[in-house]
Amino acid sequence: MNRQNQTYENRKLTIKEWSVQDRPREKYAKNGAVALSNAELIAILLRTGNTTDSAVDLAKKLLAASKNSLNALSDMSLRELSKVKGIGQAKAIALLTAFELGKRIRAEEVEESLQILHSRDVVNLMQDKIAHLDHEEFWAIYLNHANHILHTCQISKGGISSTGVDTRIVMEEAVLNKATQIILCHNHPSGSVRPSRTDIQLTEKLHRAAELMDLILVDHIIIHKDRYYSFVEEGRL
Repeated sequence: MNRQNQTYENRKLTIKEWSVQDRPREKYAKNGAVALSNAELIAILLRTGNTTDSAVDLAKKLLAASKNSLNALSDMSLRELSKVKGIGQAKAIALLTAFELGKRIRAEEVEESLQILHSRDVVNLMQDKIAHLDHEEFWAIYLNHANHILHTCQISKGGISSTGVDTRIVMEEAVLNKATQIILCHNHPSGSVRPSRTDIQLTEKLHRAAELMDLILVDHIIIHKDRYYSFVEEGRL
């Protein structure tokens, strides 16, 4: 066998050279998403490979970089994804866009369920909004007497360690939305979900303000990724 044949045989086939039934898009069209591996689904988002790797090969590199965890992969930043060999900014943005849409769908599904019955319901609602941010955001969830969600809104946005909260804005939103109950929620980018002294003082202040307006402060929840702290569960409300 001559050197030219050896080079050809050792060369990686592009996806277009694969058997039709093995190509991710064709497999999806014929058999649906369940027939595809995680790598194949990611390859469809990447669309193309490069001179040395097919889109599926690049997808496998991404999974390896995230220890084969889709959750870990979705947590990677634009910079981190772009550092994976063969993944430029365009491919990284395509992936992050898909992950963001998935997060918004999950949050929408929770919000459409309309009712908050447990602190975990709040975490499920807010996790994709703020649990993975690198800065603090303070949100309020407004409920009616039957615990149905009337409105959720961001009250303030701050830095890495804190964000200011105006009591008047929290209460004004309650009045505008005809709420009878309020749940507070903010994230801790530091990783610890234990409340700071400021968190405790703010909760007490908002609790007093709610009582003056015949509103119920149901809970204040601090979250970071999949962990949370509930003032009610810890007996602080």
